[in-house]
Amino acid sequence: MNNRLTEKIIGAAINVHRVLGPGLLESAYQECLFYELEIMGLSVSREVAMPIVYKDIKLDHGYRIDLLVENKVVIELKTVECFTDVHTAQILTYMKLGNYPLGLLINFHTKLLKNGIKRFINTA
Repeated sequence: MNNRLTEKIIGAAINVHRVLGPGLLESAYQECLFYELEIMGLSVSREVAMPIVYKDIKLDHGYRIDLLVENKVVIELKTVECFTDVHTAQILTYMKLGNYPLGLLINFHTKLLKNGIKRFINTA
């Protein structure tokens, strides 16, 4: 099921990229991908607050997951020249803090979207 779910998400992202192309703001891609996933009948939340829990305190420092699909897949969208270690650390942290099994890091600033997608599995 999880492979099928990520395939659907990636397919929707490719459709968005095919129509819009690279060069827009991350928020534009987020809105369009949210729409695509919703019309596919998937449960999608955007800008999901991700508080940090340190010992006995909960800290809300404005961390937000771009999209969360079926309460399983964290999607972080980027419009950057290339991914950095910080992008990887960000999605892995969100997955760990929320105990989400899968993550997709998607960079819309690429000529071919398939070259701008990284899939992550939470092994913790």
